[in-house]
Amino acid sequence: MRDVQNERDSRNIPIDRVGVKDLSYPISVLDPAEKVQHTVATLSMSVSLPKEYRGTHMSRFIEVLDEFKEKLTIASMEHMTERLRESLDADTAEIVVSFPYFISRSAPATGIGSLSRYEVTFTAIKGEDFFDLRTTVTVPVQTLCPCSREISDRGAHNQRGYVRISARMRGIVWIEELVDMAESSASAPVYTLLKREDEKTVTEMAYDNPRFVEDVLREAVVRLQEEPRILWYRVDVVSHESIHNHDAFASVERSKNGWKTA
Repeated sequence: MRDVQNERDSRNIPIDRVGVKDLSYPISVLDPAEKVQHTVATLSMSVSLPKEYRGTHMSRFIEVLDEFKEKLTIASMEHMTERLRESLDADTAEIVVSFPYFISRSAPATGIGSLSRYEVTFTAIKGEDFFDLRTTVTVPVQTLCPCSREISDRGAHNQRGYVRISARMRGIVWIEELVDMAESSASAPVYTLLKREDEKTVTEMAYDNPRFVEDVLREAVVRLQEEPRILWYRVDVVSHESIHNHDAFASVERSKNGWKTA
């Protein structure tokens, strides 16, 4: 049968990434409390395409994914990207896995437990002589405006926002650890289940810890700088302002110990 994808192309244009995206697939993620957490991910899988080839073999992406059925964990990402690179005879392969991750949280006053959802992405890139793995965690938080508290006779405006931490690591840094860094940098965490006693505690916690987005960002950077297992990081903080018709944001990206990105 004629292999159209392998036909030669005369336009002399290599392609950086070609593949499949928005593919839903069940995965397993290491969980320090439950050992393994099962969730459903949205995947993007791509390879580089030399200028000589007209197209890639889309079916092979799914074949490689199926090879790792029930074994798609962060520990297997390098093996999987290398298998994809070899299968498609490509210089580089990239896999992006995004999924919801749930952590049990206890309410601050009553101790009632509930599950909080966090958005996580693993980005893996494999070449012939390098492998790059980046973990990104998006954490909802609460911020309370220091200026508003200072100038107001009654209360201060507060709002939800998020802290997004991306990190390259040496060894395992649990998702829970990145979540803790983000939440402890804000005015207060947010919870799924709160009783009235808890609402009082969280409200007062935020009032006692007023933070601009700049404050939240710097607090997170201090924690990331102190963690020797983290070699590179990017932090993005966004506050969905409650009395302004815009969001506020702050961002920083840093490398540590001479670490070079791929």
